[in-house]
Amino acid sequence: MAKPRPGKKDLDAYTIRGTTKVVRAGDCVLMRPSDTGKPPYVARIEKIETDNRNNIKVRVRWYYRPEESIGGRRQFHGAKELFLSDHYDVQSAHTIEGKCTVHTFKNYTKLENVGAEDYYCRFEYKAATGGFTPDRVAVYCKCEMPYNPDDLMVQCEGCKDWYHPACVGMTIEEAKKLDRFVCSECSSDDDVKKPLTAFSASPAADGKVEPKRRKR
Repeated sequence: MAKPRPGKKDLDAYTIRGTTKVVRAGDCVLMRPSDTGKPPYVARIEKIETDNRNNIKVRVRWYYRPEESIGGRRQFHGAKELFLSDHYDVQSAHTIEGKCTVHTFKNYTKLENVGAEDYYCRFEYKAATGGFTPDRVAVYCKCEMPYNPDDLMVQCEGCKDWYHPACVGMTIEEAKKLDRFVCSECSSDDDVKKPLTAFSASPAADGKVEPKRRKR
């Protein structure tokens, strides 16, 4: 670990101004944007330090929203999706507005209730090049798109693949009323007779291996 600069001291924690919330290295925080019309920035605190004038600074690693990345927001990006970037910065601790939680993608899809301060991350992002890690993720449905947890999908009880209702000629309302779903490719399979028991699950939360899952 690098030694603190002369006159600077590392802090274990910082209490957000005007609150009783305490943040430490490793916590995710909401930071005041320069443009008041924008949502707060999201960052992970790497280090907290103070100087001899009692100015408290935080070294952060920024999360980017899809619209802030090269290429912008795409159909499969969820409303609460963030990318962990390789962009580090030093900011005044006073710009921290609150704490938040950035979940893994799988854990996010298991949340019973998503709060205002819940986000998820499934990609790391290189700010200079626009590159992502991993650069390939599972894709589903006829449209072969990665899973967006904001969108309802139905699972075929035959092939176990997941489909967007619109891609198989259904409305969202019709899909919600389904007791079972069999895709057109499996509809002639006489072995498919069991009722659908995992309809409320999702591609990311489903523990089964989808034989038709593809990489993108």
